Amino acid sequence: MDFRDAREKMVEEQIASRGVRDQRVLAAMRMVPREVFVPTDQAEAAYDDCPLPIGSGQTISQPYIVAVMIEAAELKPDERVLDVGTGSGYAAAVMSRIASEVFTIERHAPLSDEARRKFDTLGYSNIHLCTGDGTKGWLEAAPFDAIVVAASGPAAPRALKDQLAIGGRLVVPVGNETQHLLRIRRTHESRFEEEDLGLVMFVRLIGEEGWKSDREGRG
Repeated sequence: MDFRDAREKMVEEQIASRGVRDQRVLAAMRMVPREVFVPTDQAEAAYDDCPLPIGSGQTISQPYIVAVMIEAAELKPDERVLDVGTGSGYAAAVMSRIASEVFTIERHAPLSDEARRKFDTLGYSNIHLCTGDGTKGWLEAAPFDAIVVAASGPAAPRALKDQLAIGGRLVVPVGNETQHLLRIRRTHESRFEEEDLGLVMFVRLIGEEGWKSDREGRG
């Protein structure tokens, strides 16, 4: 399979044609080999228009959703971004081709270990990874110009809002059965502006400032 052709087709047909216009995002998604970030037996489906299982009960998000969230973060080349929910590492990898530094947190150690190996293999040296509770952010590395959260919580975690730089953007899905993608912009030390970007569907954000378990709040 020619993954280069599949990657270009993905960007043109699944992403650009649906309204993603940020040229940095489109260029980054053309660079990153998505097939590296899916299980070997799923490689031929890497560029399909759907999420795929990656183990530990998690998924790699649909390519379009990854693009939408990164575009919403409004990343610039000189910025530092926090990625909450590393998963396969694909979104962090895409952001690392745009931002100067990416800090990414994953609560499942096997996924963290696998993502780290992929970053090392690809030579993506501007990504910093740790295993832990992403709802608490990464205080030692804060503040961040942008924070992108790949799971839906009951509300935007206060710790993440507090770790935004002034002017920083937090992109986070919020909700249980019905989830909304929010962009929260820090305009002052104590003021935030919130924008609803539409309906989405993500796995649950587990942690101190998220859901307590995978089943909490269901039904």
